[in-house]
Amino acid sequence: MLFIQISPDTFQPAQEDDVIAEATHIYNHYLARGTALTSPKDVEHYLNLKLIHYEYEVFVALFLDNQHCIISCDELFRGTIDSASVYPREVVKTALFYNAAAIIFAHNHPSGLAQPSQADKLITQRLKAALELFDIRVLDHFICGATIYSFAEHGLL
Repeated sequence: MLFIQISPDTFQPAQEDDVIAEATHIYNHYLARGTALTSPKDVEHYLNLKLIHYEYEVFVALFLDNQHCIISCDELFRGTIDSASVYPREVVKTALFYNAAAIIFAHNHPSGLAQPSQADKLITQRLKAALELFDIRVLDHFICGATIYSFAEHGLL
């Protein structure tokens, strides 16, 4: 296990970016292709690290096989500081390309407020309905901000 010790007196913002990049690299290795997702907390930490440094909204999907092993984690859409357009057709095309059996969605809220908007709820339901036509399960949708919000934990899936 890697431990990084940084003195607050000498810490520079550029170092913060380096630490985040290294942590993301470690999690990418930890949750590499073929890794089974057995803990929601692992997924939350991974997605938060992947999305925390963006200053604009990014929508990603973890494509999983029928054993919930990772096939790929793709950034599907980029947006502005407070929104990102998500197109169900493109999500379905990508899921079919990977032959995914299940998907976990995530996006960030650069404001730090990890509460779903009405648009977040609507697009999640549209994606779920579109993917159900192809027997692809939506396991969760995470919103990453100062905290992490799980649609599944709050009964929204």
